[in-house]
Amino acid sequence: MTKILVLLLCVLLGASEVVNGSVHQKEKVGVFELKKGDLSLKVTNWGASIVSLVLPDKYGMLGDVVLGYNSIEDYKNDTSYFGATVGRIANRIGGAQFNLNGIHYKIVANEGNNTLHGGSIGFSDVVWKVKKYQRDGDSPRITFSYQSFDGEEGFPGDLLVTVSYILTGKSQLVIIMKAKALNKPTPVNLANHAYWNLGGENSGNVLNEVVQIFGSKITLVDSKLIPTGKFASVKGTPYDFLNPHVVGSRINNKKLAATKGYDINYVLDGEKGKKIKLAAKVFDKKSGRELVLYTNAPGVQFYTGNFVQDVKGKGGFVYQAHAGLCLETQAFPDSVNHPNFPSTIVTPEKPYKHLMLFKFSHNKAL
Repeated sequence: MTKILVLLLCVLLGASEVVNGSVHQKEKVGVFELKKGDLSLKVTNWGASIVSLVLPDKYGMLGDVVLGYNSIEDYKNDTSYFGATVGRIANRIGGAQFNLNGIHYKIVANEGNNTLHGGSIGFSDVVWKVKKYQRDGDSPRITFSYQSFDGEEGFPGDLLVTVSYILTGKSQLVIIMKAKALNKPTPVNLANHAYWNLGGENSGNVLNEVVQIFGSKITLVDSKLIPTGKFASVKGTPYDFLNPHVVGSRINNKKLAATKGYDINYVLDGEKGKKIKLAAKVFDKKSGRELVLYTNAPGVQFYTGNFVQDVKGKGGFVYQAHAGLCLETQAFPDSVNHPNFPSTIVTPEKPYKHLMLFKFSHNKAL
């Protein structure tokens, strides 16, 4: 069943899900707000996606720093994964296939011969259940859940997934992604695909924002952005963000694998013995806003919205290339086909947990 046909059935029948080719009624799709102090987060259970994040700039003016849309229907038709939870496997799987415990799995190819972000109907294109919701208080939070069925997009085993968004501390967002294999071993790599623009989602591009990435190596890729299995040092290359650099200062360098900008996985360094590591910092001089990202994941995909073109977003603002940047903490892409990469295999005895901590502030420089 094609994605277009599935989505058409969902529209005709209301909020629903498709399991093994049949449509089942499910709870209504909505937008939910979490609010703590000056920080306001809106999310939707369509794709467990971030819709907006509003916070002050150095002048105290509130602004939305996440690219997105005006309506749920726009999210259903989205091809850029704005704010989405992507999976069962985020990023790319070469040849849309892998072997696991002696069994060859052919999964759905949706980017040429390869699989991107879970296939034609990944976790970003389904309705999630709302399990818990507390709008405000000391620790506002919402938890979404989704049960992925055995064979969905070609992946083995039933998988129970939850994503929690929590506002905590002073201007902090925590995202916790969990997954439990219910009957079979299966690969899992979930990521959040928010596009950040600290100047404001309608302020233009992010080429003047300053980025620092705490990864001294990248996973080398081929012309289709599929990892070769080898690593390379970033030192002396346009990928070197060990010290803060303006995003646009080297973005047109011919040595970049993605010809229109950055789209690469960094191997995060971290401190030995610590489960949570510093992944990246972003600073916008004009607004004074800063984002600091921590994670327990081994890698982070730095993507500069290279393929965003003429996308009508919030308030009718039209997004173009580099309108936002993504920092997708994750396992390494195509790990299922590279035994030298950290394993992404989840079993009933070995569940999955992915943590992200975003700390926001303003009027500070890197």
